[in-house]
Amino acid sequence: MAPPSILNLIKTALAAGAIMALGTTPSATAEKYASIVVDLETDEVLHARHADSARYPASLTKAMTLYMLFDAMKSGEVKLYERLPVSRAAAKQPPSSLRLRAGNTITTKDAINALITKSANDVAVVVAARLGGTEERFATLMTAKAKAMGMENTVFKNASGLPNTQQLSTARDMSILAMRLLDDHADYYGYFANTKFSWGRATYKNHNKLIGRVVGVDGIKTGYTRASGFNLMASAKRRGRRVVAIMFGGSTARSRDQHVTDLIEAAYKSFEPSDVAPGLRTRITFSDIQPPIDPDGAAMPVLNGKIFGANTVIAEGDEGSKSD
Repeated sequence: MAPPSILNLIKTALAAGAIMALGTTPSATAEKYASIVVDLETDEVLHARHADSARYPASLTKAMTLYMLFDAMKSGEVKLYERLPVSRAAAKQPPSSLRLRAGNTITTKDAINALITKSANDVAVVVAARLGGTEERFATLMTAKAKAMGMENTVFKNASGLPNTQQLSTARDMSILAMRLLDDHADYYGYFANTKFSWGRATYKNHNKLIGRVVGVDGIKTGYTRASGFNLMASAKRRGRRVVAIMFGGSTARSRDQHVTDLIEAAYKSFEPSDVAPGLRTRITFSDIQPPIDPDGAAMPVLNGKIFGANTVIAEGDEGSKSD
């Protein structure tokens, strides 16, 4: 029998499913770009562009998978060094992956690091099976949890973020998720700052290149598919003040990273003492930040750190990374 907390979530999920069945499912528009910046000290939205428009979350989905896992760990339902079994379904997931084999196991701790650094799709399904029995059922639980958290415009259909036209979220909803990870699971948030993860003979670098490059950035998650473009959920803390910045739809990882860096720098610039009224100062500061060039253009296909030709058919996952 499922643990009590999971049973309660199942009841919520069933109720949410009944409500959703009565309405219509939102769809992502052709546009990819969206962004939001939130000051966690005041909960003030400092900047927002298309923040409530439906977008494909890609591997930002795994931040929710991790939230659910942290919930289970906090309640004692899952142990840090518990060995999680790998199913055939998990082993068949396309890259980015650890290439796990069916019948093998991975510890919860390694699963956490693999999801954060390598963004492993096979590991996401391993976690989904442990918490929900099946990935489909787990996705229903994820959606129910999201609604309970106030993520009103988010629907999950899988645990990884691999392409699914019904798997949708918004920049604002993802900022809520980032804030809840920081508030509810501060004890586990430090995992997001890990820059490397070793598995077998390979060492994988964290796809979030802002860690160690932008002052104060200590997490949290990247995402990429051809349909979504390059996404990033980032958080930074300077002089005791934390901000969260979300971006959807970069055409390259580099342009996305630069744009999110600009958003974070603008946030901290807006906090500096000035004779200008705070609200006006914030608007002026962010008015200098322009969307990336061709923000809704097709994202370049990337796998294992390499850009492929437009006609090359590849599996879609996160950005990939070479082993060191």
